[in-house]
Amino acid sequence: MTLANDILLEMQRRMLRIRYFDERASKMVKRGEIPGTVHTSIGQEAQVVGACMALSEIDYMTGNHRSHGHPIGKGAQLGPLMAELVGKATGVCGGKGGSMHLADFKVGSLGESGIVGSSIPIATGAALSSKILGTGRVSLAFFGDGAANQGCLYEAMNLASVWELPIVFLCENNHYALSTPAHTVTAGVIAERAAGFNMPGVRVEDGQSVLTVYDAVRAAVDRARANKGPSLVEVMTYRFNEHSEGLRLATDYRNAAEKESWLKRDPVKMFRSYLLDNGIADASILDQLEAEVLAEVEDAVQFAEDSPYPEPSVAFKDIYTESFGGTQ
Repeated sequence: MTLANDILLEMQRRMLRIRYFDERASKMVKRGEIPGTVHTSIGQEAQVVGACMALSEIDYMTGNHRSHGHPIGKGAQLGPLMAELVGKATGVCGGKGGSMHLADFKVGSLGESGIVGSSIPIATGAALSSKILGTGRVSLAFFGDGAANQGCLYEAMNLASVWELPIVFLCENNHYALSTPAHTVTAGVIAERAAGFNMPGVRVEDGQSVLTVYDAVRAAVDRARANKGPSLVEVMTYRFNEHSEGLRLATDYRNAAEKESWLKRDPVKMFRSYLLDNGIADASILDQLEAEVLAEVEDAVQFAEDSPYPEPSVAFKDIYTESFGGTQ
């Protein structure tokens, strides 16, 4: 699919936002500036941005525990995301969610969770609401290879197929569930499981190419929007950093040669070369783009630092549905 130059540059901008945001978050958590743990998407930017930009602005998306990048890929502002990571009141969830529980309804990001596979039924419910209300919105559910064997995925896929829901199930296969190699716990090809639910399944072998991911997901999104039902897309990718920042394991489960081969296919560097080689932009424009995104991230950090912590009085707010009238 041929895309306009401004769209191609926006893809690079969003991949850079994810890269620089996560690099900054990695440093901050190691300094004790972010509570809890942090999981970065460094190395997986093409898969995130290619999928998210295949959606429209009004479409829905749900993430997983490794999900700073998903709302960024959908177009979320960096300041409120960074504020959420440090637990500030100006965060997208008021400082109550933190790194693994971001949600930004402004861009259709319905949430994410550290519970493996838990956001998949949420995305399916959003797709059901879209079909009932006739809004034309498509739902995209991200999940990792570690969630590929969760029962909730297959319950959701079954109902989505029976009801012909407008949803795309996207498996981010980065080869490891924490330190467990996918091939040791998952039989066969994940994408081929789609056949059991009467839906198309496609495996994107080059998940480091943002355009390849975009084309595959866009085809599934178009199918969903045309009321032809759900699809399963499996994207082969790789995380460059450890499962979580600062995690120390007794053994190195990834050998040096494997990591080196994937580092050579850095999606951000690859797409920069593509833009240069195809005359989309020259080096000065791309250098300026990188400088602008670095400044955005620094502004986001400053926004977070300047923001207040939540007041104790709101500790129990948002736990239950707010009353909208009637008897108490």
